[in-house]
Parts: sequence; structure tokens; C-alpha cells
Amino acid sequence: MLTLNKINMDMSTFGKSGTGSFRLGKYVAIGLASVALTGCSGSLLSGAGPSINAITFNHESSRYEMIDLTAETIASYMRPPEKPLTDTIAENSVPDIKLVAGDALKVLISDDGGEGKAVFAPLSAGGTVFDNVRINSKGHISLPYVGSQSVAGLTLNQAEDLIKKRVSGRASEPQVHVELVGDLSGSVLVAGAVKSPGRFSSLQGPLTLLDAINRAGGPVMEPHLTRVVLRTGKSVSSFNYADLLSGQNQVVPPHSEIVLERARKRFVAMGALAQPGLHDLPSNMPSLLEVLGVAGGLRESTSDASGVFIFRLTDGQPGDPSAPPKAEVFRLNMKNPEAIFIARQFLVQPEDAVYVTNAAVYEWQKVISPIVQVMLLGRLAESFQ
Repeated sequence: MLTLNKINMDMSTFGKSGTGSFRLGKYVAIGLASVALTGCSGSLLSGAGPSINAITFNHESSRYEMIDLTAETIASYMRPPEKPLTDTIAENSVPDIKLVAGDALKVLISDDGGEGKAVFAPLSAGGTVFDNVRINSKGHISLPYVGSQSVAGLTLNQAEDLIKKRVSGRASEPQVHVELVGDLSGSVLVAGAVKSPGRFSSLQGPLTLLDAINRAGGPVMEPHLTRVVLRTGKSVSSFNYADLLSGQNQVVPPHSEIVLERARKRFVAMGALAQPGLHDLPSNMPSLLEVLGVAGGLRESTSDASGVFIFRLTDGQPGDPSAPPKAEVFRLNMKNPEAIFIARQFLVQPEDAVYVTNAAVYEWQKVISPIVQVMLLGRLAESFQ
């Protein structure tokens, strides 16, 4: 580290060569003093993060584990193999639909007990049909000879039995058929990151998650970046859209809500990279090589290829929420040819930070540039004497 005594001695040396040289030496001394202060404080030079020495030599006294990625250590951090294709499909189950306020019904009542006395048409004549019978806000319907009846919470078969019981005193052989024509109870709401959000009917059969999402136009983001939240009124569950495509599709219970949102699958690129910033992961199981490609690769003019780091913070102990988080720092020396293969195998996880240090010559240029500028200013001032 430069000292003030050394700077004063340099100034006196310049002074022996004449007044002009003394002035030039004074400006150089000012520049050297600024460098000395920079070396003492460590904060006057610009930078995007810690130096390679600060990371590699201080980890023993810091609260993180340092791991050098080599052919011997990569095994525990490799990308898992691609999942095999499955023949699994969604179970073809038909859940019972229970009526709710807002549903619309078509009710057919027939009576074959005898002509001239029956109040409802015989079944051979098509019966007596009541179209678009709306369940009101209190859950009731109103029909002739039946009156106001509460049907909310009933299945279609239970509603048929209730109406048949109510008309049995007026019809000798009544037949009742109830059909759902407006299914608020059986419809599914799809919202969020889809092209055409809305409520979709299941009158033609039960909907699966993929059915409902496809009716909404599909997701607006790539599958691995799409998170699907399913709310049924009794439970809530979450899926990755890519997993649904891989065989985890399932039937949606009636009156459910499906919300598509952006999955938090991102990483931060820092340091001497062509495109630093916050980026989406390029795939469901991205390698370090893919991630560096998304960030534009190493900036050749400033980067130190031996200082490629991945900073990761994970849960300290699985199943123990009170355990402190575990900090890990991985280092890869990209100057070694085999590092390309290691980078292709290393799995980058969401919220990782990828950091590339500056080359030493670039750091030295940041020190030298102010000194050169001071010397040029000194020469310029000397020319005006």
C-alpha cells in the first residue's frame, strides 16, 4: 500500500528537475494518493461485486461453503435425466354435480295415468316441459303444482325425486326428468395468464385441467414458466403446466377455479456478463451452460473466465423450518476445456445468482486510468505557464 511519506518523497524527486517537473510530479502524487486511498478503503473503485480473491480466500471465515466444480465433485449437482414418457391419462370419473343458485334447469313432467284427468301431458306426447327454470338467490325454484322448493345443494336425481314427490298427489303415474342447461355449479373458472379467461361449461362432460386451460386459449408463457393453481372450495393445489403435459393431468371438480400465474423460476446474472440482470430460466432443468447463454455469455473484454461463481441459499435441514439456511458458493474455472462439459451438467436452481468476476488486467486499468488522466492534466496545466 502506498504511504504519504512515499508520496512526499516522490514529489521532492520531481522537484529537483525544475518547477515544471515539480508541478507534474505534484499531479502524479495526487493521483497516487487517490490510489492509496482506494487501496485502503476498497470502495472507491467501481465494481459489480466481490473480487475473485475475496470469494475464494475468505470463505473459511464466512458463513458459506465453497465448492469447486470439477469432474470429481459434479455428481451431486448434475441435472437429473429427462423423465420417461408415460401412458397416464386423467381418470374418466364423473363427479356428482350439486345445484347452486344461478343454475338453469329444464324440467319435464309427464303423467300416463289417464286421458282427460291428468294435469301433465303423457310421455308419448313429450310431457309437459318447463324450460330455463332458474334457481334464485335463495336456492329455490318455482313450478306449477309444485310451488316453491329449495333445490340448492341437491344432485339432479335428488331434485327429480323431490319434484316427483310434490306432484304425486296431482298425477297418478308421474315421471320427472331434470336436465341442467345453465351450469354455474358445474362450470369452471379459468383466469390469470391465459389468452381468453372466462367461465367454461362442463355440460358435455367433466373437464380436466388441460381441457379448461385449452378452452381459455392456453397459457401465454412457456410451459415450464407457468404455474397452475387449482381451488376447489375444499382444497388448493399447485402444478407446473409442463408436468400436466407430461401425464399429471386430472379431472377438475365442479365449480372450481383455475388460476395461471408466472412461476418463480428466475436467476440473477451479475458481473462481467454481456446481459446482466434478472432472467427467466430457459428450461425446466436448465444447465449452467444454458443460463450463461441466456445472459449473453462472458464479456470477453472484462471477464475472468476462471472466476465463474454460482451463489445459492437453500433450506438448512429438510423438514426443520427452524434450521438456519445453508449458503453455498460454486466456482467453475472456464479456462479449463473440461469446464464446458461440467457447465452442461450443472443444474441451476431458481433464485440462483450467477456471478462472473472481472479480469485482473481490467481492474488494473481502472487504477491506471485516473493516474494517466492526472498526468495529462498536469501537462496541459504546464503548457499554460
